[in-house]
Formats: sequence, structure tokens, C-alpha cells
Amino acid sequence: MYKVMLIEDDYQLCGLIKENLERYGYNVILPENFTNIEEEFLTINPDLVLLDINLPYYDGYYLCRSFRQKSTVPILMISARSQEMDQIMAIELGADDFITKPFTFEMLQSKVKATFRRVYGEYAVKDGKCVCVGSLCLDDKTMCLDYKGIKVELSKNVFKLLKKLMENENSFVSREELIEEVWDSVTFVDDNTLTVNVTRIKQILSELGLKDLIKSKRGVGYMLQYPSGE
Repeated sequence: MYKVMLIEDDYQLCGLIKENLERYGYNVILPENFTNIEEEFLTINPDLVLLDINLPYYDGYYLCRSFRQKSTVPILMISARSQEMDQIMAIELGADDFITKPFTFEMLQSKVKATFRRVYGEYAVKDGKCVCVGSLCLDDKTMCLDYKGIKVELSKNVFKLLKKLMENENSFVSREELIEEVWDSVTFVDDNTLTVNVTRIKQILSELGLKDLIKSKRGVGYMLQYPSGE
């Protein structure tokens, strides 16, 4: 039985989420004390974290960064904040997905199920394979991007998106295909979630000195075009 750590200070919503997910066989665990969440996280050792942003004592951004320093557990951020910058910040701190309030429990359950399939099930990244384009290399085993000896750890979603683009170098990949590759569903994924993750990829590549590698075409999708001679 998968353990889900639910960190949400709205007790009514917390109870509804817990009841809904437990119907599907998940073991939902709530923190006992918001001042001691980091220690409880290590004790619980969850398989997935549902994390609200607006919390007492420590906000969700701080906790996301703290959890990510200790674990690769998938983290789904929950918030009423819907601005793109909020989602970008969550992704940069290591979150795997962003769920905007209000949401339906069907959508929440679908995202949780898809995350477990992606991370632990048949769609999990397999070890031992590298994908390279020019001097860029992705390592399935470590989920790191290597560029001329510089290594960058990637979140699972960013890793999968970049891998798909590298495997299709110089060809456009549709937004729908990218969403299905990473989230296993087009229906329950906000199109803006893909945009945020692609923006993160562009930022990472830019920090490595590789600007404008990702091309976009409205109504078509995205393409990775590695410069010749690099």
C-alpha cells in the first residue's frame, strides 16, 4: 500500500482528501505538528507528498526544497495560487506537479495514480541508459544532465520532457505527445503545466551556456535543435 503524506492546514479539505484517496487503497498520513514536519517526513518516509503552499510556520516552498534535499520522493504541490511564476518556483524547487485549487477529487486521484505509475510502475525510468545529443547527455540511472563535465540533477518531469526532445532532435514533438509522455493523461493536465516545465528546461540549458536550443511553433509543439559544431 502506497503511503501518501498530506500536508494541508485546511482540516475540512484535509479530511475530504484523506477519505477520497483511502477509498482507492492509499495510506494517507497527516502530520501531527506543523512545527516538526521535516522530522515527521523522515519518519514516515512517504511514497508521495501532497503539499500545500500556504502553511503555518514553514510554507510549502521551503518544505519542498527541504524534502528534495533529502529524498527523490514525488511531490505534488497544491495551491489556490494560479500564477505561472508560482508554478515555476515550485518546479524549480523540485516539485513534480502543481494542482490548482479548486480541483475535483477525480482529477486529484487521477494525478496521484498517474504519478505512482510514472515513478514506481510500468512508466518508471529504467536504469542504465544514456541519451546524448552533441555534448549533452542524460543518464537514466542518476537522472542527471551532463554537459562537458557539468552535471545538473533534474526532476522526473523535466528529465522525461528533455529526454523526449533529445530523442527527437531536429523534429517537432506535439504538446499532446509531450503531456502523454510525462503525465500519462491529456485530460487532467493543465496546458500551462507543460509550459512551466519547458520554461524550466530552457533556464537550465541557458545556465549551461546553451541558449535557444528549444524551439517552439504555435499549434505544432517543441523541438530541440543542437547547434552544429558544438
